[in-house]
Amino acid sequence: MKEVRVRFAPSPTGPLHIGGVRTALYNYLFAKKNGGKMLLRIEDTDQTRFVPGAEDYIIKSLDWCGIKFDESDIVGGPYGPYKQSNRKPLYKQYSDELIAKGHAYYAFDTAEELDNLRKEAEAQKKTFIYNAETRQELRNSLTMTKEDVDALIANGTPYTVRFMMPENYVVEMHDIIRGDIKVNTNTLDDKVLFKSDGMPTYHLANIVDDHLMKISHVIRGEEWLPSMPLHVLLYQAFGWEAPEFAHLPLLLKPDGNGKLSKRDGDRLGFPVFPMQWENPETHEISSGYKQSGYYAEAFINMLALLGWNPGTEQEIFSMDELIQAFSFDHCSKSGARFNVEKAKWFNHEYLMRRSSEEVGKEYQEWLKTEKNIDADIQYVTKVAALVKDRVNFVKEMWDQSFFFFEEPTTYDEVTVKKRWKENSADLMCQASEVIRNIDDFSAENIDKVLNEWITSNELGMGPVMNGLRLMLVGAGKGPHIHEILGLIGKDEALKRIEKGIKTLDVRP
Repeated sequence: MKEVRVRFAPSPTGPLHIGGVRTALYNYLFAKKNGGKMLLRIEDTDQTRFVPGAEDYIIKSLDWCGIKFDESDIVGGPYGPYKQSNRKPLYKQYSDELIAKGHAYYAFDTAEELDNLRKEAEAQKKTFIYNAETRQELRNSLTMTKEDVDALIANGTPYTVRFMMPENYVVEMHDIIRGDIKVNTNTLDDKVLFKSDGMPTYHLANIVDDHLMKISHVIRGEEWLPSMPLHVLLYQAFGWEAPEFAHLPLLLKPDGNGKLSKRDGDRLGFPVFPMQWENPETHEISSGYKQSGYYAEAFINMLALLGWNPGTEQEIFSMDELIQAFSFDHCSKSGARFNVEKAKWFNHEYLMRRSSEEVGKEYQEWLKTEKNIDADIQYVTKVAALVKDRVNFVKEMWDQSFFFFEEPTTYDEVTVKKRWKENSADLMCQASEVIRNIDDFSAENIDKVLNEWITSNELGMGPVMNGLRLMLVGAGKGPHIHEILGLIGKDEALKRIEKGIKTLDVRP
């Protein structure tokens, strides 16, 4: 097989959707699996949709995801520049070449004229298409003399260069994922390739750059499948060898039909962007997976399995394992439905695989930033070890462990009603004395002493442990009682029990 060279070519028209991240990921996995190279090319030919900050956001997001590029304007490479606006001078010669070969023509129709033609067609319940059927009646170089065309261009009359789609020709193509595809050109329009302002459209710039950068495989989203016939015909018109194509399945919304969108994320409360994005015009903030507490490895693992499977039951993959396992043989043709709960599951799995020391450091930072609590790292690490299996994200650890850092100020009403009985205060006073007399205040010894006391006095495990939990936590949650006691210490425990008894033992 020839050298594998792939590219991820986003347009800086807004934040990078997770569907785009998956496209970049599959390009990366394919390149690395086959010893090839991957480059980043910024396709910014549509200046009207350019969004300030989007390019920087895209680059930072991909870096967070662990997707590295062999060639780009940042790392360099032999085929730069890798931003289309910086390649602007080279595209006109290819537009001129297509015209000279009879594969393209100048069109002078104004936007208003074309809009009127569309409206007329709609009134007749038809669709206007600029193609072999209509182009002979429109203002273009096919219906004008060369002298008239030259005069218009010389006078600075705005124009476009359109591809001359062959009439009634069957384009035969092959897609790695979808197999053989045939399309009749009568269903296609004469796409604009170049404009008189010197800027190419996506179609021309994309083909020229892929050729000049020696791209061997074009791996992109299903939404580009309708453009494939035009792109194949452009390669044929230039006399160039076309790359192989693979069109990836859409990412579908969790419920209902259709492509996953930002609105779905807003509606159902999950991110659709890898990192937080602030709209530069409205200053609206859109959540990101990074800021929502997802590990990059979990995010990538989740994305990899949306539209691809390894052919085995394995679900957890490192990036290196994904590279080794990846193949288009196991890519789906149909859309992949996004599952919010599955995404959380992946993060939980990666959280569990991290050491308590690693999670402790992350939680310590969260406590400092979000709660202004400056806690000892050894203490936080012990807390993390007790509660990390109960959460999907580090930020959720607070709800499971707040009582390790502050005493209860309230007592959950539902738990009090269910667990606090007439004899609870007396039982807690007894438990307090037992705890006061424990010398070895290790969790293991606390458990042993409390169990012996409860058993020998036939008190019942539930009333004692539920009562102590209410005293220490203020609610019916948390790890084992002996683990809580061992961490907060004897003095703190006795203080909480005393306060709880005074608060709850309100006798008539």
